Amino acid sequence: MNAEAVERAVQRIAHEVLERARAQGSLEKLAFVGIRRGGVPLAERIRAEIGKVTGAPPPLGTLDIALYRDDLAQRGASPVVGPTDVRFPLEGRTIVLADDVLYTGRTIRAALDELVDFGRPRRVWLAVLVDRGGRELPISADFAGARLEVPEGDDVQVRWRENGAAEDSVVVREGRKP
Repeated sequence: MNAEAVERAVQRIAHEVLERARAQGSLEKLAFVGIRRGGVPLAERIRAEIGKVTGAPPPLGTLDIALYRDDLAQRGASPVVGPTDVRFPLEGRTIVLADDVLYTGRTIRAALDELVDFGRPRRVWLAVLVDRGGRELPISADFAGARLEVPEGDDVQVRWRENGAAEDSVVVREGRKP
């Protein structure tokens, strides 16, 4: 995906979230939580698009799931932990959890574990820029910019301007085949 395709995908996701929130009467209780690193730009952009339509963007929080991962022991004794920032109550809210790529589902499981440490939302929707298939856990995206079947071993890289890329893009890099 080039920058234009990424932008169209973000706008489409925003309008789908807005439509569902309105249909379920949860627009006033909508909030976004981005998973560090790649999910934060997605959450920020979807939230901004919704703010353009409604006049006020919903609240935004961020999660760093480093200490909630199920492979923490394999990652070494000193994981790099970034800031988590959720400054609004979750109770009764519809939370849109955002990440750049959905693959095995383990990142989302870790994010859900951390999220409930902050409270009990009414519901959680998952928004991803790319759903690449290959799930190991029964987790699925409610909103996806693109759904791909990427072979195991290949890598999906989302490059955001906010994270230092020259322009937004999604690239599938071929890995080593068995």
